[in-house]
This record gives sequence, C-alpha cells and structure tokens, in this order.
Amino acid sequence: MRRREFIAAIGIVAASRVTAHAQATPVIGFLSNASADGYGLRLRAFRQGLREAGFVEGQNVTIEFRWANGVNAQLPALATELVRQDVKVIVAGGGTPAAMAAKAATATIPVVFAVAVDPEEVGLVRSLNHPGENLTGITNMNVQIGPKKLEVLRELLPAASRIAVLLNPTSEVSESFFRGLQQAARTLGLQLHSVQASKDSDFEPVFAKIKDELKAEALLIAPDVFYNTRTELLAKLALHHGIPAIAQYPLFVKAGGLISLGTDENEYYRLVGTYAGRILKGDKPGDLPVQRSTKVELIINSKTAKALGITVPMALLGRADEVID
Repeated sequence: MRRREFIAAIGIVAASRVTAHAQATPVIGFLSNASADGYGLRLRAFRQGLREAGFVEGQNVTIEFRWANGVNAQLPALATELVRQDVKVIVAGGGTPAAMAAKAATATIPVVFAVAVDPEEVGLVRSLNHPGENLTGITNMNVQIGPKKLEVLRELLPAASRIAVLLNPTSEVSESFFRGLQQAARTLGLQLHSVQASKDSDFEPVFAKIKDELKAEALLIAPDVFYNTRTELLAKLALHHGIPAIAQYPLFVKAGGLISLGTDENEYYRLVGTYAGRILKGDKPGDLPVQRSTKVELIINSKTAKALGITVPMALLGRADEVID
C-alpha cells in the first residue's frame, strides 16, 4: 500500500471510531424555564444521581441544556429542539411548564419531570404507581407544606395576624396553593391577603403594597419556577421593605431572606438524575412509579432576623437544619 493511501486509510478508521463513539454516547436533553445561574446546586445533585446510575457527563453521557430564562412561552420551541436533536431522555427540570412542554413535544422519547404538583391531577401521567406512556418523574413537597410555612410564621411572629401571599397568576398551582393555605390560616387566626406578580416590573409595586397598603406583618412566597429565578431579588426587596418573608429555597435565605422551608434540593434532583440514568439503561418510564422527594429543610438567617427586630424562638432555632449568622 502506498504511503498516501495508508494515511488515508488510517484517517478513515479514526473518523469511523469517532463517529461510532458519538453514536454510542447517549444524549440527555435538560429543559427548564429557569436559567443556568440558579441551578448550580440542582445540577450537581442531578449529576450525582446520574453517577449513581453509572453515567458521567463527558465520559459516557452528554447533556444538552435548554433554558427559557423565565419565559414559559419559549418552552415548546425549546422542547421541539431537543426532540430534533434525537436525545435519549428529556429531563423537564423546570417544574410543571417544562413538563407539559416536553409532554406535548413527544410521545416517544422518555421524559423525566420534576414538579411540585400532583402529576396525575394535571394530566402528566395516568397514575402515580403506573404512569404509562413515556413520562415519569419526581414530585416535591413545596405545595403540600404551605400550611407548615404559616405555622412557622406564627411561631416566629406570635402577634402577627395579617399575612401576604405572593402568587404568580400565570402558574398552574397558585390557586390551589392559596386555597390550601386558607384552612390553616383560619385555624391559626391569620388573615391572608393575596398579591400577584408575574414579571420583574411587578415586584417593586407589590412589595410597596404589602408594606404600605395591606400593612401585612409577614410575606409567604408561593412555590413558582419564575420566583425561583428571582430568588435573590425577592430576598433583597423583602429586606429593603422590612418584611419578614418565608420562601422555599435556601438561596433565598443566603441572599438575605429571613427563612426558608422547602424540599431538600439535593435529594430532589439526585432522584431525577437516578431516574434518567435508569431509563438510559433500559427501564421504561411508564413502568417507573412517580417518586416523592420527602426530605424538607428549614433554614433561618439570624442576621436578617436581628435587622428586622425579630427574636427567633430557641425551639425554632433548634429545629433548623441551618442557621446563617
């Protein structure tokens, strides 16, 4: 064989090996209506779950990310992009809007969702134990523990009676979440006042209304993916207006918010990663029951409490998973 032909033959073999490797490496599509900036902790937990299932990004799996940056209207197009990429699994990691967009985009590619709602109630699956079709996933406790947040506020502020609840009117869960709070509020002797925000320009007027018009003594921020992408802003506004506020994610407290009570994100997204890995290994999503992430974290910012003139009860401090000084 001539030298030129020999070199050409080597090139063909190398190229074929690269192509074969690319074809053998499965691709996961990760769809979220949030942004990458706020997903560091969740993605670490997701990758941990993948590792537990035997998959390491960059070695034997590739992840294609699609971020809607808080604009739900972009999700259908982003989901369609992932379908065209021929991904092996779509992880709808941005709550109910991402899950619904993925469901609408494909009836064949497996979808693993991460949602706070009852997926059977909103039509994502046929049943929790036997999802059927191409979807399964993980649910969290952030909607169900709404009444517990009111109990924490009552314990923290025993003299308070007027509580504002921040709701996103475009969210599928805001109405049911608020309805779920009302019985607990009556039991605790609290008056609830709903306020709404669905875009950045809503926040400043809403916080002014909470403080000046409603004279609310505390704020409960409802679970919502858009609010999750604005966690630091919400914490700063609450502190600026002198409003004791409770949300669901630790980042809220670390950014200066008073208190958070919500699903442990490490457990939640680790389970999502584990399910994605199991499907890559051959499990059918319709045969995997929907799991619930049940671990809940309570985090308190004692520095913010002092700034607001609040003395946190020792019993509440003792139950906290973390206290930020």
